[in-house]
Amino acid sequence: MSRTSYDRYLTVFSPEGRLYQVGEYSISNLMDIDTYVAPDCPEYAFKAISGSGHTAVAVRGKDTSVVITQRKVPDKLLDASTVTHLSSITPSIGCVTTGLIADARAQVTRARSEAAEFRYKYGYEITPDALAQRLANINQVYTQRAGMRPLGIAMIIIGIDPEHGPQVFKLDPAGYFVGFHATAAGQKQQEAMNHLEKKWKKLDSGGGADDAAKAGKTLSRNEVIEMAIEAMSTVHATDYKPGEIEIGITSTCSDEDPKTQGLWRIMGEAEIEQHLLAYAERD
Repeated sequence: MSRTSYDRYLTVFSPEGRLYQVGEYSISNLMDIDTYVAPDCPEYAFKAISGSGHTAVAVRGKDTSVVITQRKVPDKLLDASTVTHLSSITPSIGCVTTGLIADARAQVTRARSEAAEFRYKYGYEITPDALAQRLANINQVYTQRAGMRPLGIAMIIIGIDPEHGPQVFKLDPAGYFVGFHATAAGQKQQEAMNHLEKKWKKLDSGGGADDAAKAGKTLSRNEVIEMAIEAMSTVHATDYKPGEIEIGITSTCSDEDPKTQGLWRIMGEAEIEQHLLAYAERD
């Protein structure tokens, strides 16, 4: 039977053990950089992510996690303030979604519901890893029932864990999730991942290749933000203006406003401009 005979149903495996409607991920090395299993298998749910035309980048340091993505307003008549890929889930956890916008909003709503239920049941806020695991479990169920379809999005969750500090997790439509020091999703994902890996290896006087976690602890708040901006600018070969990107941040750094320390927030254009200028001057 041809490939098309096996891609009509979500629940039918091909002879090679593939679910063409879903796709799959694997960990490629100890740097926590993920790749597709093979360059010729960006199966359909993952194709919706890479074909969205957006790139998202996330980086974490010793006291800060940051996500950055493009802000594209397709029509001049649209209210630009209503166009966003960043969402708040709990006061200290936020996310960036890449892929189908309607699917993204559905998953964000489900994430908020799960977080609220956790707080009601246990009396404290859900941690980023527990939320990522719960959403990944839900995504996995969507791959094994014929009456459902996988969500065509990748979600990167950032937040502050009371015990482990800043966290970054990425979820995919197959129900796979893992923590990262730095990651990317969407269009030109692999180029961004390669750039981040090269930058990470140079951290801690070249020790980043041997101990990625230790190297990440050397990154200050501003360095984390500028590394994310650099990755985005490099892979797209573009000098972004403040209104063309969005940045979400959670930080316990003393440089952060005491009112927002440890909380998720989205940067305003004035603050984004300051970091863009700092990156341009350093570059």
